[in-house]
Amino acid sequence: MPDDYMPSWLSYTLSATGLASAAGAVMLYLYQSDLLYLPSHPEGSRTEVPKPSQYGMPYVEETLTTKDGVKIKSYIITLKDEQAAKNAPTIIYHHANAGNMGHRLPIAQVFYEKFNANVVMLSYRGYGLSEGSPSDKGLRIDSQTMLDYVRAHPILGKTKIIAYGQSLGGAVAIDVVARNPDAFAGLMIENTFLSVPKMIPHVVPMLKNLTWLCHLNWPSENNIRQIVKTPILFLSGAKDELVPPSHMKGLYNASQTRATKVWKEFANGTHNDTCIQPGYFSAIRDFLADIRDDQLEPIQQQAAPSKTDKVKLQSEGEEKFQLVSGVADAEGMTHSFRFEEEED
Repeated sequence: MPDDYMPSWLSYTLSATGLASAAGAVMLYLYQSDLLYLPSHPEGSRTEVPKPSQYGMPYVEETLTTKDGVKIKSYIITLKDEQAAKNAPTIIYHHANAGNMGHRLPIAQVFYEKFNANVVMLSYRGYGLSEGSPSDKGLRIDSQTMLDYVRAHPILGKTKIIAYGQSLGGAVAIDVVARNPDAFAGLMIENTFLSVPKMIPHVVPMLKNLTWLCHLNWPSENNIRQIVKTPILFLSGAKDELVPPSHMKGLYNASQTRATKVWKEFANGTHNDTCIQPGYFSAIRDFLADIRDDQLEPIQQQAAPSKTDKVKLQSEGEEKFQLVSGVADAEGMTHSFRFEEEED
């Protein structure tokens, strides 16, 4: 029997495996942007973008032009009273991968109505009604364009700016804060990954040995080490089935900030429903309370607060509201939410 003899079934299996691996390598190298970014999911995300007015929030829709000539859409939601708006924080919302900024308006509504904050949102290039195609370089430019707009705004430019990001949006938020260390008063991230290459073995196990081909990186593990004076809130779903919870813990451990660093884990939180877990908004409320310095407006028949009083948010104590799941697609993934008041 020849030394190189191999059973036909094993030869076939190895050949098929080799072809599959080769095909996977080609796909990973050539189409990784299409594999990572999901701007057309769920259906209609590129044509239908809900507006803040549908949630009772006044807003201005701005079309921003990036330095590379791409027009991106944004919502500017400011408090109605100009002085209150100047004294309140401004939250820049970096949304997660699928969908567009309009799908996250119920969360923005909580920030606006319950926390008395200004909210700025954008649809990255290739998402929603924004022009272009998504890429890591492009999203970095988009986030910088949004920040530059806020800093130049006659009202918002006078406020404390806080970056908030979910999943991919967390990576975008970490990146823009790391590149603009003096611009932000706080950073809040939810269910975010260490880096794209470190995500691949979990999401696509068959490509675990080909991560060196990945030119999309989002190196949040490295970027977060550059943030040394900004308070950070880490919001982690312990049952996240997409981003291993160990990634969020890794980001927490990698953080070198000398400011406040807060870890909040939600035992039943999955990748898409951590924001509806009890205590989620209490954690954000407490984090914001340590950053903001605005005051309550005088209330009729009540004494006006002293200048040293922190603003009291409507959800103070045990939160009296929570998000509940909204519209789910055919695969059972929820893409929109609403919040309901809890009865006493």
